[in-house]
Amino acid sequence: MTGPLLFTPLSLRDVSLRNRVVVPPMHQYSAVKGFPTDWHLMNAGKFAAGGAGLVIVESTKVERRGCGTVGDLGIWDDAFIEPLRRLVKFIKQQNAVPGIQLGHSGRKARAYRPWEGGGPLQRTPEIEDWEAWTPVAPSAIAHSEKWPVPRALERDEVKDLVQAWGEAARRAQEAGFEVLELHGAHGYLVHEFLSERSNQRGDEYGGSEANRMRFLIEVTESVRAHWPDSKPLFVRLSVEDHAGWGPEQSVRLARILKTKGVDVIDCSSGGITDLAPILGSEIRYNYQVPLADHVRRQAGIMTMAVGLIIHGDQAEQILQNGQADLIAIGREILNNPNWPMDAALKLGSEGAFRNVPPQFGYWLSTRAKRGFGTKPSTWQVGLASRP
Repeated sequence: MTGPLLFTPLSLRDVSLRNRVVVPPMHQYSAVKGFPTDWHLMNAGKFAAGGAGLVIVESTKVERRGCGTVGDLGIWDDAFIEPLRRLVKFIKQQNAVPGIQLGHSGRKARAYRPWEGGGPLQRTPEIEDWEAWTPVAPSAIAHSEKWPVPRALERDEVKDLVQAWGEAARRAQEAGFEVLELHGAHGYLVHEFLSERSNQRGDEYGGSEANRMRFLIEVTESVRAHWPDSKPLFVRLSVEDHAGWGPEQSVRLARILKTKGVDVIDCSSGGITDLAPILGSEIRYNYQVPLADHVRRQAGIMTMAVGLIIHGDQAEQILQNGQADLIAIGREILNNPNWPMDAALKLGSEGAFRNVPPQFGYWLSTRAKRGFGTKPSTWQVGLASRP
């Protein structure tokens, strides 16, 4: 009897994932001057220990100006390599694959942390490099009336940023990461180049769709020049941003990115405006999965599905339907870091406790063998059993 697809290994180039469960990059806003802290070790480590196949470290900025908050991770200097290597080592020790997302906040830089209210940051004496942290963008167009107008990047600065992404990829490789993701979604710098709403440049990086795609394509080429052919490359896109960039544009872009060495499109939505990333009139289970399905079928490229994926059987059905190749479990895995183990139990996957460290897997497996007629505290029926 074959087991659930969710817990079937997947090979991406020379990298093998033990299952299809991915912890997507989720900002922690807890770095100190760009450097990871014990919080990052704990945060990534608990997901790796919980049984996920791939753990992607949060958006890590390719230059100082790209930091969204005072707590963003950085990778714009070789000094960041060794501290990031510590995270890589621990993730690998739990038999998970370590990934990292490279990003730049663009015009949404220099902001308060979300739990501090979000929005533009006010200057304080503690921020020593305030002027060097000036938000930049393709064009001098604010994100909304609540945000300051960014400075438009000069053409030579755009070229420098392309190289900065390549150098960041080199550092990620030296730190030992095995999967790299480029953040091209959610209204940050790469997405700002793609969108007509935020990109009104008159040079080769603005105007036509091909020109607006140019920055990401050049970034991808630069990254691939520094990232080994043996390791996979992901790109996160807002496949539908509700402001002019939609699934058909994303499919055309994905087809080009595939020829440049991209293996997986991480399919999200929204972010170029203040509108929430919603497909339709309400957020519901799988609300972004149709985007992954569309890109996968039309562009002929592997995709990762996101968007209110809560239950194991829900994730399994997405794979069985051929709508995506990988399943990203974000906020739900914050709620239950052992989600992969929990889902494996509920789906009847053989050896559910073998994918977690013996320090707790052994004791949970011995309890399960006693047959005392109870379920784990997280147990509940999934979607398949609901009316």
